[in-house]
Amino acid sequence: MSPLLLSTALYRPQAEALSAASGIPLGDVTCETFPDGERYTRIDTPLEGRDVTIVAGTVDDTETMALFDLACAAVAWGAQRLTLLVPYFGYATMERAVKPGEAVTARYRARLLSAIPQAPGGNRVFLVDLHAAGLEHYFDDHVRTVHVYAKPLVSALCRRLGGDDFVLACTDAGRAKWVESLANDMGVDASFVFKQRLDGARTRVTAVSAQVSGARVIIYDDMIRTGGSLLGAAEAYTDAGAASVCAVTTHGVFPPGALARLRDSGLIDQVACTDTHPRARSAAAAHSGYLQVESLAAVLAGALDQHR
Repeated sequence: MSPLLLSTALYRPQAEALSAASGIPLGDVTCETFPDGERYTRIDTPLEGRDVTIVAGTVDDTETMALFDLACAAVAWGAQRLTLLVPYFGYATMERAVKPGEAVTARYRARLLSAIPQAPGGNRVFLVDLHAAGLEHYFDDHVRTVHVYAKPLVSALCRRLGGDDFVLACTDAGRAKWVESLANDMGVDASFVFKQRLDGARTRVTAVSAQVSGARVIIYDDMIRTGGSLLGAAEAYTDAGAASVCAVTTHGVFPPGALARLRDSGLIDQVACTDTHPRARSAAAAHSGYLQVESLAAVLAGALDQHR
């Protein structure tokens, strides 16, 4: 099967970088929005018998439906095998119901993508650094899921900000095992904070698990959104005597005002992330020198090659 990349308009830059890293040609897609808000999608590259990979995310409802429409069209027009490469899977924190009546949106998004017609050679979904590992099991059995870990790039970003001697930390005990594994790989100490939940919106740090006095601390979290948990942890490490605090994340979501809040706090010297979320690049442009964004293209190309 001859491979081909397609993408939604929002993820075109990531698809171009992946094409350059993998050597897989990037096809053309025409997308238009009519005055009434309805969308028009047309795949301009022949697909018959090809191994088609679509690069897109579920960052919002519009992008999710753009992915769904493009994938359905790819199968309808002859894709032999279909791969959805989803760098950022939205609603990942809504993976279970906590209160009666809550929608488990992560499960429902997986069901939607599972409803894409099956290509003759099968459908696959590649997901990156999931917030909860169980999310990959929300897809129907006929969809093969591949969980791609961004560890190589995350490790490189940590080294860039922290050098050879730093403490790798996390915002709470929930990420402790992942951070401990990453710290062991890099040969550095690991730390995490203990938190007490005060109410639905507030938490309080009660303890720090390791000695950080005089140390450079790199906090890793799988995603940074508003940055509230990150700031709470950064304050705790600073109060414990950390010489400096930086942050590394896989998914830089950064809704409006979030990165400015981190910068203006004075608690976090620098932030680094991958480009799984399209908003990361625009945030870096607005905060030049404070946020570093690195392409995940090489990691994704390696994953596609490994699972040919």
